[in-house]
Amino acid sequence: MSFTRTMVQDLRVRLAGADPLPPPPPVPEIPLPPARVFPSPKRRSPFAAAAARHTTALVGIGHVGTRYATDVVLQFQAELAVAHGAVHTELPEDWAEKNGLLPLQSRVREHREFLLRPDLGRRLDEPSVARLRERGRKGVDIQPILADGLSAVACMGAGRELLDSFVKSCEARGFSVGTPVCARFARVWLEDEIGEVVGAKVAAILLGERPGLGTGDGLSAYLVYDPKVGRTDGNRNMMSNIHARGVPPEQAGKRLAALAGAMLTQRTSGVPLDLAPLRGELGDAVGGGYRAPDPRVRLVSVGEPK
Repeated sequence: MSFTRTMVQDLRVRLAGADPLPPPPPVPEIPLPPARVFPSPKRRSPFAAAAARHTTALVGIGHVGTRYATDVVLQFQAELAVAHGAVHTELPEDWAEKNGLLPLQSRVREHREFLLRPDLGRRLDEPSVARLRERGRKGVDIQPILADGLSAVACMGAGRELLDSFVKSCEARGFSVGTPVCARFARVWLEDEIGEVVGAKVAAILLGERPGLGTGDGLSAYLVYDPKVGRTDGNRNMMSNIHARGVPPEQAGKRLAALAGAMLTQRTSGVPLDLAPLRGELGDAVGGGYRAPDPRVRLVSVGEPK
């Protein structure tokens, strides 16, 4: 007998005898699993079906057993990949010059810093300030700015079309327009410094907006009257969802020119700006009533199982 067994035997004797432990109870018989499991069918409640007609959000997606349906999972993963791809795409350094725009850059040096330090994206670096002072048109009514923002994909996609439509519409209204610039690693508030340097009455930055599920190509526009460093979001007016499935860039450019005109007339922007006179030109963008949602585009199609 081993030394360990001897110690255990001696311990049992000291505790109350050397009787062995009682036998364990019998293990109950476990039935075999069924040959095939039939999960609960995928159904959408009447409430979810009605609500889904008024939003592009995923409402009442249902489930199969304890999991989401395969097509729902694949669609979500595809839309999330689109958003990730837009955020992580960088605007090439030579893109502005290739498109005939004055290149500018914020104080950000690389893309990771741009995502982690929004404060650096709100101010121009010194070479850009010098370049803007040397080559930018001064004392204009409108200073247009195209920027990458959080979606360089959107900037390189419909950005130039939106910029051209906006500039053309402003000139058609008789406004003087500054030198079109393109800012890299830019946040919204960068328009304040750009507008202040050139002495513009209104600064308008058109940039890639924060991507949502499946919408990595959306642009937003922010306009501010009397731009200067220190302005807040309360001083701005904005338009979002500028893309093929939302507000088309051509139409958005015309609406933004009308908005800029209201700022020049009222000499203000943001919360104090009265949008009522623009109802005819801006349409449902002015009112707070119901607006039909844009159609949701499916990125993945799941066929019938073979």
